[in-house]
Amino acid sequence: MTHPAISETTLPVEREVQVAGEGQRTLAAYLSTGFQTQRIQIYDDHEKAHQVELPTSALRLLVDILAELADGNAVRVVPVHAELTTQEAADLLNVSRPHLVKLLESNALPFRKTGKHRRVRFTDLMRYKAERDQESEQAMEALARQAQELGMGYE
Repeated sequence: MTHPAISETTLPVEREVQVAGEGQRTLAAYLSTGFQTQRIQIYDDHEKAHQVELPTSALRLLVDILAELADGNAVRVVPVHAELTTQEAADLLNVSRPHLVKLLESNALPFRKTGKHRRVRFTDLMRYKAERDQESEQAMEALARQAQELGMGYE
């Protein structure tokens, strides 16, 4: 499966941010129902309405996407079973590709080889990132506690 490169993802422009915020608020109001599907209307170039039935789960995802766009963030949808190149994985972790390769070769992160190329499952990468983020948070809390105990002026 081919995925657009992360570097191809662009930030939303001001008008997109505004429309995304309005759309997110409007859609969110309709998601409190217990229905498994929702019907929305899409208008074509001739202003003719077309009804589309969508799973409520897809609309919830759309609300999340719109919320990110409204905050000015770029968004990219990646299937959870997707396999990423080492560059894509490095970009998501905000590390260099050589550093990511070292993580792979040290078995810190599972991968598979396709020919001479390494592939990392998105779910494995997100699990590793969550663990790394939790470890960082714990280390910061420990440093803050230590600074308070030593009376370093961090209250």
